[in-house]
Amino acid sequence: MAPIDPKLLDFANHKGDATAEDIQTLCETVLQYGFNSAFVNPTHVKLARSLVGIKAKVGTVISFPLGQDTLESKKCAVKEAIENGADELDIVPDNATLKEGKPEIFEKECIDLTVYARSLRESIVVKFIIETGLFLPEHFLLLNTPEIGLGRTQIVNASRAIEHSGADFIKICSGMGKRGVSVDDVTFIRTIVKPSMKIKGAGGIHTKQQVLALLEAGANRFGTSNAPSIIDEG
Repeated sequence: MAPIDPKLLDFANHKGDATAEDIQTLCETVLQYGFNSAFVNPTHVKLARSLVGIKAKVGTVISFPLGQDTLESKKCAVKEAIENGADELDIVPDNATLKEGKPEIFEKECIDLTVYARSLRESIVVKFIIETGLFLPEHFLLLNTPEIGLGRTQIVNASRAIEHSGADFIKICSGMGKRGVSVDDVTFIRTIVKPSMKIKGAGGIHTKQQVLALLEAGANRFGTSNAPSIIDEG
């Protein structure tokens, strides 16, 4: 198997009991392996920034993992994260608005947050998370039922909304939902958005083989707590 470029991986620790010592270990490992970023919870952004300096990026999550904070709460979190030194934001929009048949509300939220984040720092990398497990099973491309059809429509609406918002990435799954990213997810979303729209996969990525399969399907980046072992597979 071909080697994996460490820059494709965001090494993440989003555990609820992550300590400062855990984040120090995470950041040391990011620098050792050359991963794209250290991805941490908002409370640890400033610490991670101080540890990696300019040698790696720092990422954090906003309204994670549910996405049902108010827009103003999300804006406050975006502002604080940027002020504390975050380079990349993985934001959870309100996926429930898609299930309610209100994709225009979903899109407006994505647009508002992208515009706001870029007004604070033009170079900030913005990703919005579609929790695909809320809409479709892991393997769905060959399934045809009314429920699958509705789920596909909701994913189409979400993908187009995120692309229209001007965000940098569609992120598939939080890693805290019903399931993680699947090859079917990436394959399907690739048919919806332009080639220039980047896709990040997360949730349940444990092996090099998984990364290669998702790359082949069209993903560009991966968030995982297993980044070192994936690279160590050789």
